Amino acid sequence: MTNNVQTQEDRIREIERSRLRALVAADITAAAPLHADDFQLITPIGVALSREEYLGAIAAGQIIYRAWEPSDIAVRLYGSAAVIRYRARLEVIFNGHLVAPGEYWHTDAYEERNGRWMVVWSQATAISR
Repeated sequence: MTNNVQTQEDRIREIERSRLRALVAADITAAAPLHADDFQLITPIGVALSREEYLGAIAAGQIIYRAWEPSDIAVRLYGSAAVIRYRARLEVIFNGHLVAPGEYWHTDAYEERNGRWMVVWSQATAISR
């Protein structure tokens, strides 16, 4: 059983890393299936974005990730649901303005739907120095 849990945890970590690579590359074709239809992001400033709003902003160049470098990704697995948490360094351009590079905590809820893991909720919190 422990091997199976570890394998699922590693699978979720790899899906998250793939999601981040797709977002940095603005590869919406690769990113879209990793986000549930009812996905919602809560940004560091408290704005709620739907899947369409978030991926649409990336596709339109309103959000440009120049770097998204996660540290170790902690995973808590609960059957067909998982919660992940990690610290990351981000560089982002938002609406044409370079946001100062910073460190953020990310907490994401994943669900396994139709045999595929996908992110359902995501929240980012800025780490003040």
